[in-house]
Amino acid sequence: MTGHHPDVAHRASAGFQTAYGEAPAGRWAAPGRVNLIGEHTDYNDGFVLPFALPLRTVVAAAPQPAGNWTVWSELTGETIGFGADEVATPGRVTGWGAYVAGVVWALREAGHPVPGARLAIASDVPLGAGLSSSAALEAATLTALVDLGGLEVPAEHQPRLAQRAENRYVGAPTGVMDQSAAIRCLAGHALFLDCRTERVEHIPFDLDLAGLAVLVLDSRAPHRHADGEYAARRDTCEKAAALLGVPALRDVPTVGLDDALARLPDDETRRRVRHVVTEDQRVLDTVALLRDGRVRHIGGLLTASHASMRDDFAITVPEVDTAVDAALAAGALGARMTGGGFGGCVLALVDADDAERVAAAVTAAYAERGFAAPGHVTVTPSAGATRLD
Repeated sequence: MTGHHPDVAHRASAGFQTAYGEAPAGRWAAPGRVNLIGEHTDYNDGFVLPFALPLRTVVAAAPQPAGNWTVWSELTGETIGFGADEVATPGRVTGWGAYVAGVVWALREAGHPVPGARLAIASDVPLGAGLSSSAALEAATLTALVDLGGLEVPAEHQPRLAQRAENRYVGAPTGVMDQSAAIRCLAGHALFLDCRTERVEHIPFDLDLAGLAVLVLDSRAPHRHADGEYAARRDTCEKAAALLGVPALRDVPTVGLDDALARLPDDETRRRVRHVVTEDQRVLDTVALLRDGRVRHIGGLLTASHASMRDDFAITVPEVDTAVDAALAAGALGARMTGGGFGGCVLALVDADDAERVAAAVTAAYAERGFAAPGHVTVTPSAGATRLD
């Protein structure tokens, strides 16, 4: 993760040529994402502020007879195929192929005549780093199939289709943020998403103008119990909302939060709720600063977000906390874990000239603790899913 590979589109084309003996009809790309701020707010009907990465998944594709799909993956080197019968039942296609089959399933469930297709997938979005490689794959596949079939699927409806693929076909209980970022982001902007209404606003996030950079540090920490813990947090939040008599925790006001917390039965639930309610407010505060062009001033909100994830939501791990602490000690304006937690990546807002020095300080702190060396890349807000040619 010390940089991305600009030839990922070429690799997808070459893979298609090798797998199928001809050139693809086109290539479609979708990015990974980092969430600038707003963690575990999405499934609580709250606010998030992701931006798309220059790291991308590319699908090279061409039509084939209806009701059949064939997929080659650069990652595994294998080619799999499935038909309409297998797609019809969630769980029939497993492994990485489930993400592709899930998109076909979601489109068909929504009444779209999905074209048969041959696909080849290449990616430079790292797996397991919390940068949403799965949503990038879903979004690139969706964009390719919509184009190949000439389907009428408005952009604002596409994230929910991709999310249904992941929730219902793959079986991962994610919110709609990742797919929204992969599909709807604009270069040079963060995506302010209201997860209840799915209303989006593109918020200028011009790092170059501010002389800043976002350094993404891959903690290389194994995702410890991530799936079960994620589901447990979601369950706690939903039960707390019911106890408080609100549709979702997004409806608990920041003013009067202490009164709401006092009505909850135990300290763990109170801490989980406090994180979500205060995190929603931090998203709103960050958006207000960015609208005013005060990019340098968001650092404190990023750092406060991390403290809340560590102390109230309990989703960080020692490698992640070490990266945040070392980045701040080295002069980062703010730093926080990004993603669902229990491993994954940290982002640090740094002066552009300081990025490599801050990364070196984090690497040194890791060595001192005996952790495996972290990866790092400096990123800029990039565009969402698109056809390349």
